[in-house]
Amino acid sequence: MDELTLNEWSEFLSKCPNAHLLQTAQWGELKSNFGWEVVRLVARDHDSTWGAQILFRHLPLGYSFAYLPKGPLLMDDVRTAENSIPGPSYWKEVDQVCHKKKAIFLKIDPDDYPNTAVFNAADLSDGFQHNPHSIQPRRTLVVSLEGPEEMIMARMKQKTRYNIRLAGKKDIRVEASGDVAAFFQLMEATGERDQFGIHTQAYYQDAYELFSADDKCVLLIAEFQDHPIAGLMAFAAGTRSWYLYGASASRHRERMPTYLLQWEAIKWARSKGCLHYDLYGIPDHDQEHLEANFQDRRDGLWGVYRFKRGFGGEIIRAPESVDRVYNSLLYKFYLRWIERASMEF
Repeated sequence: MDELTLNEWSEFLSKCPNAHLLQTAQWGELKSNFGWEVVRLVARDHDSTWGAQILFRHLPLGYSFAYLPKGPLLMDDVRTAENSIPGPSYWKEVDQVCHKKKAIFLKIDPDDYPNTAVFNAADLSDGFQHNPHSIQPRRTLVVSLEGPEEMIMARMKQKTRYNIRLAGKKDIRVEASGDVAAFFQLMEATGERDQFGIHTQAYYQDAYELFSADDKCVLLIAEFQDHPIAGLMAFAAGTRSWYLYGASASRHRERMPTYLLQWEAIKWARSKGCLHYDLYGIPDHDQEHLEANFQDRRDGLWGVYRFKRGFGGEIIRAPESVDRVYNSLLYKFYLRWIERASMEF
């Protein structure tokens, strides 16, 4: 197995056009700037070539936590029952790296795309085990960008279409911007108002610079009377795009700037050749439960589901998280901790 340089990984990804954002070279560089060590591995396994960008977070006493988000990736091929995951020879090499880094376990959050590994029951006998505690949201809403703009708009809820148009009538102006400081101020206000954690300004600055250098990121700011009142950061890779970060001031929310922001982000993604726009993260329940409860719930991701549902996306659920355990004792402590944290939440 070869550990790839940044440029070599980018070359590998050119043959995996539908790779998830979290497997891109830029995402690896972003995480390496904020406390993670990145290892990129590619190997031939029988008739298939697999690759993975693995993140390592160092822990006390020399241990680490290993994380493989939205991979491994299958190059130039489509996943089948015969090659749903890499074979034992591939995992032997991954294990060697993880042992070298003293990883307690490797967590894999699979993607729901045809060139990404998916783990079935038979695979669990070979050192894997399912874990319901994923890092990435398992369920999301993905908006199709196929067809003319009128068709995309027609798939939205009537109220969402109304709010997009209302924002324009209420003198909301949306423009692409490089002003990460203004966006961060909006993030601070949103985090304080809605009680959720945010990254540092340096993190958003790095994310913007790394991806916008290849024209794969846009920062959109909505203004009213020349004052920023909302913003979002969207990303593109291959035929896919993602809305990851959004914020709004408490004032002028009745002018619906966040709706117009999403519409402009959708149009930007289309201009990049994307076919899907991922709104990234809704509560992990089936549609019937979501629709029956969204008006009464505001906790966790429920607070954003009411907004996101209006854009006409399809609910997608990624496969369950999988762990590959290297230190059974410390892994048991991790399971107890995560279970207790979930109960407290």
